[in-house]
Amino acid sequence: MCSMRRARRSVENELRRHGHARPRARTGPAVIRPAGDMAAPASRGSLRDLGEFRLIAALKRSFATPRPELIRGIGDDAAVIRWSADSHLLISTDLLTEQVHFDRHFASTYDIGYRGAVANLSDIAAMGGQPLYVLAALALPPSCSINDVRSLYRGMMAPCRKAGVALIGGDTSASRAGLHVTITILGRVEPNRVLTRNGARIGDILYVSGTLGDAYAGLRLLQASARSQSIPLIPPRFHQFLRARHLRPTARLALGRLLSTRQLASAAIDLSDGLSGDLGHLCRESRVGAEIDSTALPLSKPCRTLAAAWNQDPMDWALTGGEDYELLFTVPQDRQHRLERLARSRGEPITPIGRICSPRYGIRLKMPDGTTRNIAPTSYEHFRSSL
Repeated sequence: MCSMRRARRSVENELRRHGHARPRARTGPAVIRPAGDMAAPASRGSLRDLGEFRLIAALKRSFATPRPELIRGIGDDAAVIRWSADSHLLISTDLLTEQVHFDRHFASTYDIGYRGAVANLSDIAAMGGQPLYVLAALALPPSCSINDVRSLYRGMMAPCRKAGVALIGGDTSASRAGLHVTITILGRVEPNRVLTRNGARIGDILYVSGTLGDAYAGLRLLQASARSQSIPLIPPRFHQFLRARHLRPTARLALGRLLSTRQLASAAIDLSDGLSGDLGHLCRESRVGAEIDSTALPLSKPCRTLAAAWNQDPMDWALTGGEDYELLFTVPQDRQHRLERLARSRGEPITPIGRICSPRYGIRLKMPDGTTRNIAPTSYEHFRSSL
């Protein structure tokens, strides 16, 4: 640390000698500069103070460059690029870091690869697209064996092959601290069929696929087992279901394509950060508010049973748990009956959970007694949330 301070003083003295004074600290609110580097207050503050989402917004303002062929850039589940007369290109990437996104005490390398692939496939599903190609970059610690690497790739390619996705490249590196996996996926979607976060309108109906809170419930079970903590006496099949929902989630690709090709949804997002946080992202991009009916939230019997055994409210798990990789989407009222008929005929589980409101209404939760309360975006946020 002392040598670092001496080096900094030396640089400052050299700058003064050539007539460059050290910049003074700014006062007042932080300002994002449109040019090269980020605003001084934001760049000097800690990441914990700034948080993941404000950091992304700052990077977008400072470095994102508009181009004629770029339809959607930073701020959606995938970038959208005009590629040909009949197709837009979709690109998404996710980074998985050991002890942040996964714990090798209870997740095998197969599980890690599987979940990483589904996270990317789910991004394409949320855009209404068809996934085509995948690339993987790995940073491998000494504890990883060749069999571990093969197992990770087998896990990654299991959902990819099922979706018709081909592996086309990647990179490998040594890691001195933990396993790191970056997966990039490319897909396509027809022009005027892409689903984005910014299309919701007042009066639209909010829908969600599947059930919520299962992945978090499964994570709690896995953590308790790894730490030799007591586990509630619930049916073994409930254990199996909840652990699978965490380790082997499902990307709703068929549903995303249905919403896109039939032009049923006005906006969509996948549930990776939790319902409260991801609904906040969608409402912010669409500049609307929303009301969720707490009694309408789809909760599985295993999730409700485990929450009751731990004296927890499963609604909280549904709102903030995250990593369910279900789709949250909005539907104009005049398309509701058609949507439900088509979803039912295809076996796609969907549930209406609320409505889109004026932005002045905010984001609120309607309780069983008819009262409403504000929903705070309390989903997981990197740099601020505890690991």
